[in-house]
Order: sequence, then C-alpha cells, then structure tokens
Amino acid sequence: MPVSAPAVFTARGLTKVYRMGDVTVEALRGVDFDLGPGEFVVLLGPSGSGKSTLLNILGGLDVPTAGEVIYEDHNLTTAGEAALTAYRREHVGFVFQFYNLIPSLTARENVALVTEIAQRPMTPERALDLVGLSHRLDHFPAQLSGGEQQRVAIARAIAKQPSVLLCDEPTGALDITTGVVVLEALARVNREVGTATVVITHNAAIAGMADRVVRLADGRVARIERNATKVAPGDLRW
Repeated sequence: MPVSAPAVFTARGLTKVYRMGDVTVEALRGVDFDLGPGEFVVLLGPSGSGKSTLLNILGGLDVPTAGEVIYEDHNLTTAGEAALTAYRREHVGFVFQFYNLIPSLTARENVALVTEIAQRPMTPERALDLVGLSHRLDHFPAQLSGGEQQRVAIARAIAKQPSVLLCDEPTGALDITTGVVVLEALARVNREVGTATVVITHNAAIAGMADRVVRLADGRVARIERNATKVAPGDLRW
C-alpha cells in the first residue's frame, strides 16, 4: 500500500490471557499488527501460535486483555457490544474452515441473507459471479462440492462489500486442487473489489500469494515478510 494510505487496522500491544480454573493461557503476548487498504496478508504459524485469537480480536468477536485495536478511526478496544455488532455487520466479512450454509436455501438465497441486512450490498448474483458460481445460483448446498460451498461462503461474506475480509483456514477442509480454486476466488475478490484480506493458515505454500506474511509463534510476531512478487494460487508450490 502507499505510505500515505491510512491503515484499515492498527493494533498495538495486543495481549490475550485465558484463565481456566488454575490454568492460565497466554494466547497473545504483545502483538503489533497493521493492515493497509486492499492489502492481502497471510497469518502463518502452527496451531496454538495465536493466529485465530488475533483474527477474532480484529473481527470484533473477542476483546484483548490488554492493548489497543483501531479500525479506521474507531477504537474497537473501548467499543460496547452494540457498537461491535454494528462493526461486524457493516465492515467485516468472515470466512471460516466450515461453510455454515443453510441446507434448505439455495446458493443465491444463502448470500441474500446478508444482502438483505447490509447497507450497500452487491447483488447475490454479482457476489456469486465473483467466485465463479454464476452457473450454480439455484443449487442447494447438498448439490455443491466442498469447494463450491466454500466459495458460496466467500460470496456471502463479500456481498455486503466489507472493508476487510477475515478468513480462518478457508482451505483447511479441502484437497489441494479444490483449495487452489478457493484461493483464486479470494485473490480475485481482493484484486477486483479491493477488499483488504487476512488469511490464517498453517500451510506455508499459501504465503506466496500474499503482499505480506506475518509469522506468529507462541503468541508473538516472529517475523514479517513482504513479497516483492505475488504468486498466483495456481502457481503455488505445495
């Protein structure tokens, strides 16, 4: 992103401590993180490194024990539950490992659930076209492959035209070939819509398609890498 561009997210000193009885777990230990407009960032690290905790805090699904998160000009750390709900509804799209589609609704209808409550949505047809499913509008989830269901989930997330798309292991339940198709859908949305995108993965191959790679270990940022040349999903070395 240009140096002068304001960050979508600025997070400083994020700490998250979970207490379960006498056991204390430090999920995050003083993490700093920035996300620029239109940037594609991969959070890379093993299980337990703090990736999902960081993503949940950025998405307003959790709050830090200490530290601060600023989204544009909004302080999420001090926001109340009503403000966080509005933030999630209006500004953030979520994609998880499991698709969470409603079985009794078609692909178009699953996406329309979001467009009906969004402030400035694109049409379900446009969202599904962006992920290559314009030919599957009226198919039910049971009639779709796993990769197609995940692409419906992506379409649902982007249909409200969020500023940021947060993806937690979006290819974790898919084989390599299908995973590439899903990653291509994410790359297209990032490229054509300009949605700032954060993808969690433990698969180092996916790092090649990012603008930046943030490696986490033991709740800390271990290393940040910037890719001079991004790799297309189909050219990743798995």
